[in-house]
Amino acid sequence: MTDHANSNAHELVEILKRKAPEYLDLLTAETDAQFEVAFDLLLEKAVSHLETNKTLYANLDEEGLSAVLAGALAVPGLTVTQETHSNGHVDLTIQADHCRPARKKLGEAKIYNGPAYHFGGLEQLLGRYTTGREGRGLLIEYYRKGDIAGLVTKLREEMDNDRPCKQQGQTGDHTLKWSFLSAHGHSSGETVNVGHVGCNLWTDRAP
Repeated sequence: MTDHANSNAHELVEILKRKAPEYLDLLTAETDAQFEVAFDLLLEKAVSHLETNKTLYANLDEEGLSAVLAGALAVPGLTVTQETHSNGHVDLTIQADHCRPARKKLGEAKIYNGPAYHFGGLEQLLGRYTTGREGRGLLIEYYRKGDIAGLVTKLREEMDNDRPCKQQGQTGDHTLKWSFLSAHGHSSGETVNVGHVGCNLWTDRAP
């Protein structure tokens, strides 16, 4: 590589450090843990976008809300698609295009309707779509009811009591607010981690 090319590459890295540090961290992640930290920062921005514009999305169903989320998540190097086939049509497929090894995440999205409905989404994600090769799964919960903090606490308690989908141990804390982590035995013999992420879409203008 020439000195000029090196200079341009260095300048690009410096620009990314200033303007898009999450994107740079995503591209340069060397471990799954580093990748998840970088992804969570992008996810937090995307969820916050939905929350701050929730009155505009009050009439959208699960698919429509996930389309907005996918658009907010998509950055250069991160491809986010809906209804991609993986033993069924997955709500969200997230592919890191330039990572070595390749990193892929699958996500299921639900409008909150109680713990049993959430467990059903978890079963779809782990029992149907996940092969065991992907990274941490994602279960997005859109809350259109008030008291999201209380509802998430109750959901987490139900998870720990019922241990759905071969849950291993108790749920753990997530870096994002109104969210938590769980680990599950999978038919592949792997342990699959799942992030349960709450999005506060309650509004008195909702239908």
